[in-house]
Amino acid sequence: MPYRDEATVRPDVLVCAGLDPSGGAGLIADVRVISELGGRPVGVVTTTTIQNTTGVIDGHVLDPEAIGHQLAFLLTDVEVSAVKVGMIGSAEIARAIASTLQLTAAPLVWDPVMYPSRGELPRADAWIEDAAAALRPHVTLVTPNAPELAALTGMPAGDLAEAEAAARALAIRLDTAVLAKGGHLGGDDSIDILIYPGGREELRAKRVANGEHVHGTGCALSSAIAAHLAHGRDLVEACRLAKAYVAARIAEPQRPGRGAAAVL
Repeated sequence: MPYRDEATVRPDVLVCAGLDPSGGAGLIADVRVISELGGRPVGVVTTTTIQNTTGVIDGHVLDPEAIGHQLAFLLTDVEVSAVKVGMIGSAEIARAIASTLQLTAAPLVWDPVMYPSRGELPRADAWIEDAAAALRPHVTLVTPNAPELAALTGMPAGDLAEAEAAARALAIRLDTAVLAKGGHLGGDDSIDILIYPGGREELRAKRVANGEHVHGTGCALSSAIAAHLAHGRDLVEACRLAKAYVAARIAEPQRPGRGAAAVL
């Protein structure tokens, strides 16, 4: 058996996410982020999309039973150190994911992707509550943007105070930490509010001009947090490091096509 230096071993990070063929978001972007930050990604595709850098025109939810089998077989073999869940696609897929998470105690970051930023997919309103209920026992952190936070809580989230109030309500309902992302809230600074058991942190970065139009920032942030958690960092530090990483990426985005710039 080949010698393996334990100092070079990368923690395995499980990703359950949709497939963006342009690579700007979804599972491909998650894999890139986790690899860059010293993790070793493993994972499953939950949904496929027909999209390029100009937008999304269609999407297809995959078979929940097959996803459950993939995850169960994987997790009986590979010990993961963190989990990132992105686009789910249906309540049935959320339940399939949740049923296999009994096989790991790793921290889970859920980016509740409900609506694509460029184009249309079937709206998640009909099933997101069931998905949240299924994932609730396993989630360490939820990372909604302002529209997702409003949809998840039924509360306004149009400014920082409203977003914080909604985040607190969601944290109580799901019994977990919530990072309310401020990318959609305007202002000279991009301010995220982390609500966690016993604490509150305000994460600030100078707003990059037109940064709200860069594709894949939410995917990159949640994957970066998961990667840092996999390395054993605490939640506040993981969020701070991830925000700095994404801010640097937004400042120098990739332009792979004729549409939106991508975070990587």
